[in-house]
Amino acid sequence: MKPKVIISASAQICRIGLTFSSYHNCAEGAGERPAPKGRMRIPWAHYLSEFAGTALLIAAGLSVVIFDFGQGSPMLVWLPGAALRRLVTGFLFGTIGALIAISLVGKISGAHINPAVTLAFWVKGKMRGRDAAGYVIAQCAGAATGALPLVLWGAMGRSVEFAATFPGPSGDGAALAGELATTFIMVTGLFFFIGHSRLRRFTPLMFPFLYAVMVWLEAPISGTSTNPARSFGPSLVAVAWRGWWIYWLGPIAGALAAACAHQFTWLKRFEFDVAKVYHFTHDPRGVFHRGAEGPSPLARFFKRRSQAGK
Repeated sequence: MKPKVIISASAQICRIGLTFSSYHNCAEGAGERPAPKGRMRIPWAHYLSEFAGTALLIAAGLSVVIFDFGQGSPMLVWLPGAALRRLVTGFLFGTIGALIAISLVGKISGAHINPAVTLAFWVKGKMRGRDAAGYVIAQCAGAATGALPLVLWGAMGRSVEFAATFPGPSGDGAALAGELATTFIMVTGLFFFIGHSRLRRFTPLMFPFLYAVMVWLEAPISGTSTNPARSFGPSLVAVAWRGWWIYWLGPIAGALAAACAHQFTWLKRFEFDVAKVYHFTHDPRGVFHRGAEGPSPLARFFKRRSQAGK
């Protein structure tokens, strides 16, 4: 019965998911312009969609982790090599994220489904601080909600603490460095794809392959979270908080480092104007296009530092 949890969760994503070709015009066509300036209302639909997207990522993505590594799973027989199972797990987890990005949920919210991604977009000046804060709250609430169905895995889920992330044998320092590095790579890759005119429409396809490699190589060190919400949800259900701070500090530092690299190195040539992973032109409320309103928070910070040093 337990594998049906994965099938059920995946079916939910597929029902809301749409193919790249069917949404190509929405993502790259003439599209919709942001709403005109004026009195700004709270974009509750965006927050709700971000909540739903994060809940789906946790429920389906971590079900994959439990099925691949939990005691009593047939995957331990089918794929006895842990490295190969990490490769498959990373690919499937990234695929679930990609499906959410191209779905209706992703069309509305932008499919950040990760506080580190939202922080990076805000630092780059693509979102208001108020909306970024609303997104982070929605993501954490979605992660907590999405983790609740994981208890249905019973003993298999408990054997891996419902796919919570903890520092490996190398210790807390190595885990922190691993989270910083993998989040830096993920956010830098995201910004590169979004800012590259030829690769932009393929941005969601980056995640399955990127996470396959990162989980394969780095998971024994920290679990390859790259996402504070992804670690928060299962830790809440498992009531296990070992090294919890690593999964906030590491991804936040990695996202900030990626934003700095994109802002002040040759990567600047791949500048972008929208805080979305797909459906780039769909922004009727003007939530994701803030670049024209002045320098980013990061640029303002460095300008003040530069002036203070004179």
